[in-house]
Amino acid sequence: MTMVYAFGGVAIGTVLLSRIHCLLSRWFGACVFTFALLFLAAPGWADQTVVAADSAQVDCQASAKDLTRISLTEDAFASISKISTGNPADDFTVVNEPVRGDIYVSVPEGFGRPALSFFGTSKRGYVYKFVCRIGGEQAAQVFISNPAIAKEKAAESAPQKAEVTPQEAAVELVQAMYGNGPAEGYELRQRSLKPVYVGALKVQMIAEYRGTDLTGRVLRIENTGPAPVELSERTVAPASALAVSITESTLAPGKVTTAYLVSQAQR
Repeated sequence: MTMVYAFGGVAIGTVLLSRIHCLLSRWFGACVFTFALLFLAAPGWADQTVVAADSAQVDCQASAKDLTRISLTEDAFASISKISTGNPADDFTVVNEPVRGDIYVSVPEGFGRPALSFFGTSKRGYVYKFVCRIGGEQAAQVFISNPAIAKEKAAESAPQKAEVTPQEAAVELVQAMYGNGPAEGYELRQRSLKPVYVGALKVQMIAEYRGTDLTGRVLRIENTGPAPVELSERTVAPASALAVSITESTLAPGKVTTAYLVSQAQR
């Protein structure tokens, strides 16, 4: 019936707008015509999309005369919990459709309550409290979207990172230290310890990377002697080191180079 009034408003507004010699009629007709169009364009309650988290309340509209379908996006209903009043006129029906996992809600003729409520548990383990107002004669649909499911699916589809061996992790840490920047999973400590002398070489630690399994050290090496010195892993690192990188293998007198060492973290 309300749609009849809306179309009637459009017709009346059109007639009044056609009276070009009466400004009042044209103004009134324009108002009637505009409000009728706005009413026709107003959205109905047929389809509702609700974003809800786990244990959240879902407010929706249920049909008073037809079925109301409630569907979970990327999920399905596993069980429904509701209270039976014992009075057929005040009780409603919820049917779980097994193929898609949707539920269908219906109320009896003359249902006296303004709203119905129940709990739904999904197959992914989420619980929702539904509070649906009763109204309308046509069938209704409610679509529930849970943002946590999108995160779960993204994690499931993400490529699994291959397990890295200690030697590979050590090489990655050396590369990060060479860039003189932070490394993910490591605490960077910029500090200069008192230098030690290994023959003509002056060795000083200037930075340290501390991780759960590995420790990286950045060494400053200076040749204080009169002759060039050949640098090797044995020269600057203990035998237990997992990875060693030296910027310059031959260090001339008075020159400075940098070495990067990675070893197992002390527990």
